[in-house]
Amino acid sequence: MIRPRPEGLALPVAPVVPALLAALRERGRAVLAAPPGTGKTTLVPLLLAAEFGGRVLVAEPRRMAARAAARRMAWLLGEEVGGTVGFTVRGERRVSAATAVEVVTTGVLLQRLQRDPELGGVGTVMLDECHERHLDADTATAFLLDVRSVLRPELRLLAASATTDTAAWAALLDGPVVEAEGVLHPVTVRWAPPPRPVRPPHGMRVDPALLDHVAATVRRALGERDGDVLCFLPGAGEIARVAGILGGLGVDILQVHGRAPAAVQDAALAAGQRRRVLLATSVAESSLTVPGVRVVVDCGLAREPRMDHARGLGALTTVRVSRAAADQRAGRAGREAPGTVYRCWAEAEHARLARLPAPEIALADLTAFALQAACWGEPDTTGLALLDAPPPGALAAAQATLRGLGATDTAGRATDRGKRLALLGLHPRLARALLDAAPEAGAARAAEVTALLSEEIPGSYGSDLTGAWHRARRGGDPYGARWRSEARRLEGALRTSSPAGTGRGTGRGTGKGAGAGRDGGTAAGTGRGGGDTAAGAGELTDDAVAGLVAALAFPERVARRRGPGAYLMVGGTAAEVAGGIGEAEWIAVAVADRSAGRAGARVRVAAVVDEGIARQAAGDALESYEEVRWRDGDVVARRVERLGAVELGTAPLRRPDPSALRAALLEGLRAEGTGLLRWSREAGELRQRMAFAHRVLGGAWPDVAEEALLARAPEWLGPELAAARRRADLERADAGAALNRLLPWSTGEAARFAELVPERIKVPTGSRVRVDYSGEQPVLAVKLQELFGLRDTPTVAGVPVLIHLLSPAGRPAAVTADLASFWREGYRAVRAELRGRYPRHPWPEDPSTAQPTRAVRPRK
Repeated sequence: MIRPRPEGLALPVAPVVPALLAALRERGRAVLAAPPGTGKTTLVPLLLAAEFGGRVLVAEPRRMAARAAARRMAWLLGEEVGGTVGFTVRGERRVSAATAVEVVTTGVLLQRLQRDPELGGVGTVMLDECHERHLDADTATAFLLDVRSVLRPELRLLAASATTDTAAWAALLDGPVVEAEGVLHPVTVRWAPPPRPVRPPHGMRVDPALLDHVAATVRRALGERDGDVLCFLPGAGEIARVAGILGGLGVDILQVHGRAPAAVQDAALAAGQRRRVLLATSVAESSLTVPGVRVVVDCGLAREPRMDHARGLGALTTVRVSRAAADQRAGRAGREAPGTVYRCWAEAEHARLARLPAPEIALADLTAFALQAACWGEPDTTGLALLDAPPPGALAAAQATLRGLGATDTAGRATDRGKRLALLGLHPRLARALLDAAPEAGAARAAEVTALLSEEIPGSYGSDLTGAWHRARRGGDPYGARWRSEARRLEGALRTSSPAGTGRGTGRGTGKGAGAGRDGGTAAGTGRGGGDTAAGAGELTDDAVAGLVAALAFPERVARRRGPGAYLMVGGTAAEVAGGIGEAEWIAVAVADRSAGRAGARVRVAAVVDEGIARQAAGDALESYEEVRWRDGDVVARRVERLGAVELGTAPLRRPDPSALRAALLEGLRAEGTGLLRWSREAGELRQRMAFAHRVLGGAWPDVAEEALLARAPEWLGPELAAARRRADLERADAGAALNRLLPWSTGEAARFAELVPERIKVPTGSRVRVDYSGEQPVLAVKLQELFGLRDTPTVAGVPVLIHLLSPAGRPAAVTADLASFWREGYRAVRAELRGRYPRHPWPEDPSTAQPTRAVRPRK
């Protein structure tokens, strides 16, 4: 008989429980909106188990919340955890045959659904904190709705939210909303922005000046207010820094985050013996009440997942909190009594914050989600009941990754290998690394390195993955203990999972819930003994094992050195490495991010590998081909072996393919223009004449502008291209001879080219003077005396030439396009100016009737 203690039945949610039970009894699904502190997480599951048959599964987004909820419910029953109330998280399980309420993480729930879609023995599933919009929770909800509609219509579903923004959930579940009133004491808001501007966060970086200010604000709060102080910071690194600043205050300082030891997490949820400062991440925003807190200091930052799909770099990123999250944090100060929140930003900034946090499905790496959907039988996700559809680009990138891992086939269906990867309780990349590295490295060592990569490695462990592995082995810190537990779990999961599909995936998906194996969240493992399962597994050094696992997990991040500390990844991303590891020829990058304003990546953790491991891990990107192209100003003809963007080796091609060679030469012409050819004076003038013919006569006369010549290069440069092999051959090619091929020979008009667009014009003295076609109008530059007797302006193709009349010394004297008019009007002024300067040359009164001459009068 489940009977909570009286203090449990007095929780604020209790009055609405009858309506909630009635809604579930009638509709089988409902939404509970209950503010933090009302008892929705601890009382409601117990009353559900007392009312309905079957086990109650409570899904929490975080391990800390799952453990704490189970302990609190067990306390309300006067029992220990593992009896009526139990929990299962990754690496730890405490349940028994008597367990009626089991608290699990959403990740564990997904594993259960994949293994047993009917959830045998389960009568009710409660999805707690659904307002946080974690991807696993959204996915589990979609799967549960699918199960209820197809397999188990009697399965009861309850979505519990700490906010009243429940309309979307009610529509998704098609169930009523039951609201509970909270007992929240008034919370006074103090705006406490930094005294000087601080740099905005970027990636994982937070300005130390902001952390100094947060620490100062905590000191201020301790002096101005009573009670414990709960300070929100974005991550464990910032928590450790602020804890160091606050040392010596005479209060207990607890560091509360997802990687904190269970003892610390338990201490945070119990009343302290003296005043406390709890430095916490977003894990403390909702779920259970932290007793004794009267003051909240909020730095205004949080960590959210982001994915750079073009480069394959995913990581947590520091962002500004939403207004909803800020309100959740502030509410922590008013759970038990009136409180105060110190917000480390200006009041004017608050209205500019986003109203709600973005759903994780819109931001995160979707590879694990895509694999879950493929194993469920919905590879394109369109058949899943999701509040928000995944972004098409992110989903496509995830599906491409799965195909590369052999987890899905070309149709997107999960292969046998993919189903096994999904049941290892890891990101698909890490699951692939564990699965494929174990035969060479041994199950134990492969599991150890994979466990190291499964969560953020402490910065104090350094950037060398092997060194970090050895540091974790030595232990002595909370991370080392968690790492050993996870390594044992992975080794056990690897040993007990089905051997089917261990090669590159060739199986086919068999529908929703297909697949076999153990629950990825269940504790398992047998230690180091017998870990080397393959012959020769012990022959690999630790450096080789660390590099192999990292390279198999992130093959596109295998990188080759191209300068001091500079690398190029197989995926094409440039990377910078600091420290001794930057001297290695090859590395496998385990963790990388990008700094502000930089296209390249900064390597945070990597392992040294050799070319053999690089080829093995990134083998799908290995290609060998002949390259004939224009590069760096000349033709390059070589055989290339390449690993993605990384060039492994080259050899010259002695007999390149003629068509490829021709294409490379044309590429060079397009890049550098026709100036690459040899242009004599005659060739340049021919081009000008042809341009004039095209402009004035049109028709068959070709366009010889730069763009047109480049477009028709194969036509007029055919013989030259066929004979050339390199830049020097093009530079020797006679452009004039080639241009002649463009003249309209087929129509016969080319034969009249010299007549229609003459190179020279005969003047009255008999001289043949060259015509300049470089401008819009043909220009004839000739000495004035040679045109005596010529009344009409010469024309070319009906266009009057522009006559540049020159002095006897060949200097410009006048310009005219109407010679007759010039003789009548302009000549007198020229004659008056020049006859005294050139007395030995004739200057007749009427030049239109005078005798043309090139001669001069003899000296007297």
